[in-house]
Amino acid sequence: MRVEFESELWIWDARRDESWTFVSLPTEASEEIRDRAGGLRRGFGSLRVRATLGGSSWTTSVFPDSGRDAYVLPVKRAIRTAESLTAGDVTTVTVELLDL
Repeated sequence: MRVEFESELWIWDARRDESWTFVSLPTEASEEIRDRAGGLRRGFGSLRVRATLGGSSWTTSVFPDSGRDAYVLPVKRAIRTAESLTAGDVTTVTVELLDL
């Protein structure tokens, strides 16, 4: 399963130091992922993905966020630096689930 979407980068409220920066997957895509994943989950309900943002690609995991009713994708500092992005910027992201 592959999802392409635009999302705003945001900082996790519990850690305001930009070390935990995320984008949220669309609600509809998150619902489809939950349906397809069934019981297939790792720690914290995570699912392995290959993410692409601009010219950068990396392997990581998406995590369910009940407060946003969506999966969230962490965007590490190296990617944000390479793509000249900070919290509040809107960017196009592609997420490909590896285990589905």
